[in-house]
Amino acid sequence: MQFLKTVFWVLVAVVVALFSFRNWTPVTVNLWGDIQADIKMPILLLVFFLIGFLPTWLLMRTRIWSHRRRVDALERSRASMAPAPGAEDVEAEQ
Repeated sequence: MQFLKTVFWVLVAVVVALFSFRNWTPVTVNLWGDIQADIKMPILLLVFFLIGFLPTWLLMRTRIWSHRRRVDALERSRASMAPAPGAEDVEAEQ
């Protein structure tokens, strides 16, 4: 399965490299007012990909953080409720 995953990512990298090579042309972007910027198309696509990816990634990280806090709190409460090891042996001897 690791081999298929590696082949997939190599194919994705090759497609991205070919796309970037074939489309390395400047694109004029109209900003606010009459300000214009010339930027290469693959760089423009990368910037917009990161703008779209960042909020999703931040949401995922906050959910993971929240779930870890819950699990840690549950583990602490479970540990405090569990009797100390060997406590049953002491009670059985008496």
